[in-house]
Amino acid sequence: MRRTRQKRTGGTPTTIATPPPQGGRFMPLTQDKADHIIASAFDILERIGVSGAPDDIREMALAQGAVERSDGRITFPKAVAEDFIEKSCKRVELPGFKRERGIVVGGGKVHIGTGGAAVQVLDGDTQTFRDSTLDDLYSLMRIVDASDSIHYSLRPVVARDIEDPLTLDINTAFAAMKATSKPIGTSFFEPANVEPVVEMFDEALGGEGKFKEQPFCFASICHVVPPLTLAEEACGVMRECVRLGMPLQICSAAQAGATSPAALAGALAQGLAESLVGLILVNMMQPGFPCILAFLPFISDLRTGAMTGGSGEAAVANGAAAQLLLQMGLPSTVSAGMTDAKTADAQSGYEKGYTIALAAQGGADMINLSVGMLGSIMAASKEALVIDNDMCGAILRSVRGVEMFDGAVDLDLIEEVVTGEGHYLGTAQTLDLMTKEYVYPALGDRQSVNDWLESGARTIWDKAKSRVAEIEAMPAPDHLPKEIEAALRARLPIYLKD
Repeated sequence: MRRTRQKRTGGTPTTIATPPPQGGRFMPLTQDKADHIIASAFDILERIGVSGAPDDIREMALAQGAVERSDGRITFPKAVAEDFIEKSCKRVELPGFKRERGIVVGGGKVHIGTGGAAVQVLDGDTQTFRDSTLDDLYSLMRIVDASDSIHYSLRPVVARDIEDPLTLDINTAFAAMKATSKPIGTSFFEPANVEPVVEMFDEALGGEGKFKEQPFCFASICHVVPPLTLAEEACGVMRECVRLGMPLQICSAAQAGATSPAALAGALAQGLAESLVGLILVNMMQPGFPCILAFLPFISDLRTGAMTGGSGEAAVANGAAAQLLLQMGLPSTVSAGMTDAKTADAQSGYEKGYTIALAAQGGADMINLSVGMLGSIMAASKEALVIDNDMCGAILRSVRGVEMFDGAVDLDLIEEVVTGEGHYLGTAQTLDLMTKEYVYPALGDRQSVNDWLESGARTIWDKAKSRVAEIEAMPAPDHLPKEIEAALRARLPIYLKD
């Protein structure tokens, strides 16, 4: 697999992303357990349903086969649920601002991405935390643009230097769009904020209706407040996104032991039901609308009730969530890499390593929150982001597994070597496979101890700081034409510096 960058021929160099490998080999659930959890999710929809449905959602659902209980909860008979799930989009295309940098979500092809709404960043020089800003958001997403093992970027931090909700939504979307030509994701405070952002995207692409033709940004929406309660504002945002053609990533993020059952199987059943109800509602609005299920089973540390993103339970629960959605043939997002560590230390490395690896091996189409996050997703770090990119290259390679191809087992080659030079170094096969079968770390060190000491004994954090500085010294991405950017800045309250 090649992990190289295109030679610069003018403009900003474009990083070639690692092709998404096929996941799904890791199955934490036996077939009987998976079937039982899926059946239980349908039972939850039919028997318990959801509360809090806004009037327009309630009327729409009841008109299309849902049932209202005497206590006002809206339930979905299994036949109705299955009908709308069958109508749903099974492969979601997310083009980039440069269309060719897009991804196709569905079928277990594993894509790594950012995500979350961290409110702090770790300063790489002072090792102190401070409130995140719009400049931080832009800088983090610029690093995503230059990272070969990160395929998309849902905004990782909140720009806390902007208070007005509409201004914040516009600036978040603008900074993300300007920072990378890969697919991006954003969120909205309220339904009315969607249209101005879509109009901005239309203008950026060249005119009215252009974004519908090339929807390079998806909306991340927490349509449900666990347990099993619809979120009114989020449902309104969902309707606006469907109306305006913005793909959806709909989130259920219950916390086992707090807002979902402590038993992981029960948490998975409730979370799957919460995910499916969002999918059903989207397809009641518009059958086949591009919608990705972000089924994020969070975990509680039951000693304190706090969320723990780096636990073994989080790893297996999100791997299981990926398995369930892959079995159902639905486009999936799970969460991983949400280390509880506060710096990019050994704890961060092992928690990120096994949580992301199990999610990827489980066949998650998208892995949110997977890179750059610290402190149980409360903080982000540019240095952690480039370290995690290095790690994810190895994880994606592990998902590929052992590949069989013509000549992979070559008895003539073995005969030639064992009766000749006695080693495979320099053979045509070895030279050919160096950049196909093997992946090499950009930051991870493979020197001998003596060579490492003689070269300055630089830690991975030292190398990460250098890599961040290298990216920030590169020309800014230039996919957004200057004249269009100037027009947007003249028309909108854009706070990002030129």
